[in-house]
Amino acid sequence: MNLLLVHSWWSLVIRGLLAILVGILTFAWPGITLAALVLLFGAYALIDGVVSIVGAWRAAEARERWGSLLIEGIAGITAAIVTIVWPAITALALVYIIAAWAIVTGALEITAAVRLRKYISGEWLLALMGVCSVLFGALLVIFPLVGAITIALWFGVYCFVFGCLLVALGMRLRSFVRTFNMRSPMSAPSR
Repeated sequence: MNLLLVHSWWSLVIRGLLAILVGILTFAWPGITLAALVLLFGAYALIDGVVSIVGAWRAAEARERWGSLLIEGIAGITAAIVTIVWPAITALALVYIIAAWAIVTGALEITAAVRLRKYISGEWLLALMGVCSVLFGALLVIFPLVGAITIALWFGVYCFVFGCLLVALGMRLRSFVRTFNMRSPMSAPSR
């Protein structure tokens, strides 16, 4: 079992809170410019990618599965680099970058949920996050020219929903850790 994911529940909560904040900021300024969206997405993808790579590194040290976290981290950092290095990128190219990132990370989250279902209940939240990511990416591919404001609002909805699901999963894993620690005979000091 990927115990590192369970014990790192707090990293999911941080990622979720960051995504919720990005979603709220997007709604607070619906007239966000494409340049601001590029920088906002780049910053989020970079932070998300770095957190995923740190998780992969910690998983590798613990001799647990780390490949999907590494790929997710590389996808996030690559998306961030592309959006930051070319700030004058066209709206269409940005839409496809965001769509590809959402679809890749969503597919990896669905895969992780399928593996995690063998060990804990509540993995459906991770699967639902993956489905949200894939659907968001698919909507961007199907409707690429809907305009920067609409894309910003879609991105805001996606970030908010994804963030709420990440926080819920993190809190569920937190309760799993507490329940597991309470049931563990090793958790109580022996006299």
